[in-house]
Amino acid sequence: MTRRDIPLGFRADGTELRIPPVGSNLLIAGTSGSGKSSLAHGLLERLSDCGYQVCIIDPEGDYASVDQVIVFGNPQRGPSIEEVLTALDSPTAQVAVNLVGLPLKDRPAFFSDLLPRIQERQAQIGRPHRILIDEAHHLMPKQWEPASELTGRMTGMIFVTVHPEEVSSGVLRSVDAAVAMGEDPARTLGAYAERVGLSLPAGSWTLDQGEAVVWPVRTGGMPEQFGIAPSRGERRRHLRKYAEGELPQDRSFYFRGPREELNLRAQNLMLFCQLADGIDDATWLYHLQRHDYSNWIEGSIKDSDLAGIVRDVESLPSLSARESRLRIAQAIEARYTLPASGAQS
Repeated sequence: MTRRDIPLGFRADGTELRIPPVGSNLLIAGTSGSGKSSLAHGLLERLSDCGYQVCIIDPEGDYASVDQVIVFGNPQRGPSIEEVLTALDSPTAQVAVNLVGLPLKDRPAFFSDLLPRIQERQAQIGRPHRILIDEAHHLMPKQWEPASELTGRMTGMIFVTVHPEEVSSGVLRSVDAAVAMGEDPARTLGAYAERVGLSLPAGSWTLDQGEAVVWPVRTGGMPEQFGIAPSRGERRRHLRKYAEGELPQDRSFYFRGPREELNLRAQNLMLFCQLADGIDDATWLYHLQRHDYSNWIEGSIKDSDLAGIVRDVESLPSLSARESRLRIAQAIEARYTLPASGAQS
């Protein structure tokens, strides 16, 4: 049954790309800064939202911001295996094992002791449903060997790495689907394929930020480009950027007025509301009647829902300048939690 599958992202035609919530193993690989963490965070959040338990092995403390996760270990103190296992007793607990407090040389040994204990529990009661291992090339390098027969039968795993070619071939052979991100996804998938003796289907992909290529290896499918479904944390960062950050000049809004006597730049939504409150009615109505506000929000803020609300306001000629200002400011504030503006004046 596929109705419980978890969204991974969206194809070019807008349809969802999904993966099974349990069982299959996923590799997420790509260059630094390519969006691996955003993809992994979003996937973990959606698993948790659907009632699945996750356990994250986090060598660098990158997953503390995942919603609802309980973190064991911090920079001053390493985690203990018993506290992790005790937390996993609760079916609603989402657990991150932060290894930053352990000396670098001790992390592989701790991981080799911890993983079989988690997998033993997984085999007995089916939880945790997913185990994510970040920096897999460090914890499961080329020479890595399973500590037990159970460890060799990995299931429900998510491996995240910058260097798939440095990961144990036994680990890579367990992968059901491989995701590549960054500047050269063909090279990343090729490195994975070479390690496991597969032939990568011919293809060339140029990815923008927030895009990836997935290769469904186990089913023999073709690699497919898609847009990743971002995490809530990523969406919150975008909200802050548009609310309070600084858009480039070519994406800012400019209040110019009917005779272009003004040149007031709004590089974010907060400044837009402040400037809107201070300009004269003629300037405000000039841009309103031209649908400049909704076009800017659609094209530069990339928020089609808010643009639709603003477009409706622009399409009501009976509204006064004061009332249209107020409605648009309230719509922006409701979506971006801005401080209350003085748009009621």
